[in-house]
Amino acid sequence: METKTRVTVIGLGEMGSAIAKALLDRGHSTTVWNRTASKADPLAAAGAEVAHTAADAVAASPLVIVCLLDSGAVDAVVGTLDAAVEGKVIVNVTSGSPAQARSNAEWARTRGAKYVDGGILGDPSDVGRPNFLLSFSGDRDGFDAHREVWEDLGTLTYYGEDAGLAAVEFLAQVAVGYEFLLGLLHTFALVKAEGADVEGFADRVAGSVGGYVPLVQAFGTAVASGEYGPDLGSLTVQAALMDDLISHRESLGVDTLRMREVKRLMDRRIADGHGDEGFSSLFELLGHA
Repeated sequence: METKTRVTVIGLGEMGSAIAKALLDRGHSTTVWNRTASKADPLAAAGAEVAHTAADAVAASPLVIVCLLDSGAVDAVVGTLDAAVEGKVIVNVTSGSPAQARSNAEWARTRGAKYVDGGILGDPSDVGRPNFLLSFSGDRDGFDAHREVWEDLGTLTYYGEDAGLAAVEFLAQVAVGYEFLLGLLHTFALVKAEGADVEGFADRVAGSVGGYVPLVQAFGTAVASGEYGPDLGSLTVQAALMDDLISHRESLGVDTLRMREVKRLMDRRIADGHGDEGFSSLFELLGHA
């Protein structure tokens, strides 16, 4: 029979509990710990071992998954561990910054542990399914040693030995979603203010979103190479449309901040002699006053 890795899960919020339950369901001996002990009761009933302290939980398994609310909670728990982590693989899937991930990796290294940082794209109900996406970076040996655990939980990608790379991926992916969705809500406000059918508009947008896939890829290539073709048409043509977009929104009392920013960047890029380039070339002005 295949011997499944013994795993400890620290943190039993919705995501941590879902991960622990999935590990139990897939035959992993699982130890759990949470600051509020009662949160472990359903998992204990499902077969998990409940540790009395975080240090006891770490001692119970070669692989320790940390899934807490935020980096402050991670710091508070990690501060109680120290020598307990020696020889362990610590995988932190709590969201945090790349700098925090690198600091955690150094903390683990100086205590004889291997550190892997992780990011999760998915809901607790998705744990164990292919659409549960896991990104990892950090100690390669530590990641490879327990790869089968992650394959039991979802689809995984390893980004490299730099512990901060998984956080870069996670934060950037989430940011794209928020940027898009906030713009979408502003556009819904415009459609609704005109008395048009918001739901019908949303259906049509959903049908056209797929068309942005090749554009996203083309923008990535352009930014990486610094060579900008007329992707959405030349900036001189696009800029002519911006005044209409801005005035339409102003007439309805809809936010114009982003459209004015686009127009300002287009005008600067054109003035600098790049009017024949496309929208992706605005990247060259980002971060510059």
